[in-house]
Amino acid sequence: MKTKLGIDRKPYVILGTCNPQYAHQALEAEPDIGALLPCNIVVREESGRSVSVVFMDPAAVLGMVDKPQITQLSSEIRVKLKRVAETLRA
Repeated sequence: MKTKLGIDRKPYVILGTCNPQYAHQALEAEPDIGALLPCNIVVREESGRSVSVVFMDPAAVLGMVDKPQITQLSSEIRVKLKRVAETLRA
């Protein structure tokens, strides 16, 4: 944003984190699901120099696709992301 808009911001990073195996399974079940894949994680600096790590809830987003394979997959991904979030809090 500094280069294009001349705006200074606190550090803010968007990480692309798609798991190829999960993405493949989702695309096999629903070819248009690529637009909904919850692959981004945001890491940003807060006031006091603390850091926030933000995940999208895959069950909330992928739940828009009414297919059992996608529901199961989103539940598996949610468990893994929850484990990561709990590890970061420790």
